[in-house]
Amino acid sequence: MELNRESILWNTHYGLKIYARILQHYYPGETVLSLSGRDCKPTKNPFNQDKPTLHIQIVNNEAIHEDLEQGIPAGNVFDFAAKHYQLEGDALIQFLNEDMNLRLRAKVPPILEEHYFESIPEPAPTPVYCPSFSFFSAPVTNTIPDDTATLLEIYYLLKDDCFNQKTIELRNIQDKKAARKFKAANFDYVTFSGIFSKRSDDALIRHSGLLTIDFDHISNIADMKSMLLQDEYFDTELLFISPSGDGLKWIIPIDISTATHQDYFRAIASYIKQTYGLEIDQSGKDVSRACFMAHDAEAFINPKYIS
Repeated sequence: MELNRESILWNTHYGLKIYARILQHYYPGETVLSLSGRDCKPTKNPFNQDKPTLHIQIVNNEAIHEDLEQGIPAGNVFDFAAKHYQLEGDALIQFLNEDMNLRLRAKVPPILEEHYFESIPEPAPTPVYCPSFSFFSAPVTNTIPDDTATLLEIYYLLKDDCFNQKTIELRNIQDKKAARKFKAANFDYVTFSGIFSKRSDDALIRHSGLLTIDFDHISNIADMKSMLLQDEYFDTELLFISPSGDGLKWIIPIDISTATHQDYFRAIASYIKQTYGLEIDQSGKDVSRACFMAHDAEAFINPKYIS
């Protein structure tokens, strides 16, 4: 992708990651941005005596800011970055590309482009990092993980027949209480949000950068699946039908360097209610949330992992 302002915005969530990186320089270890839809709660402004007056939002696919006390002029993310890094124009764009490790290429004059790129050896493809997390064998009362698993491994497990028979049995149970009991006793599960020494929020070893959103009692699974795969703001990492057969498990990426797991969950829950008119299962706010595996021959995984 060519290096320019637009590509910088595209690769930094409209510039929010740039704001977060700069603010973390001044306030290390703090949650510097709390996103709700396209709006952030006011946060500390290092250029206005650290007062919580900096308001950041996304407008026309670009992150912009204003100070509620007018401590600094309103502007966009590049204005804010210029104030911090003391750089302007192309020098700022190039610095952000390197500092944020975006790997965007500088523009080459069209007349030279063909010869220029012929003279550079084709780089080896960069392996795509596949998130990993803890895997637990049934029953759900087993809180000690058996192993770690990657997103790709779980994708193939979902499509395989290993969960098929148990999934069929569960969906044939009419009594809801009996169905919950059967699922708890017989279904393996994972903690998509991280690797744990045991299934407990305070036993987290490493966050995976993933968040699970549960949609229950969906009247039209196919339509909802299509909408989620085309969602304007969130990429789908994994999407599959829940063990009950009338819900979806939507696994999406989050950046916990910019906000906490819980802050992301609350913001995304609000976004889903506004966008799709749906309430989601609140258990997703727990980092150690258990997600049961089920057979789904049509499970979706982000193509980047299998291309």
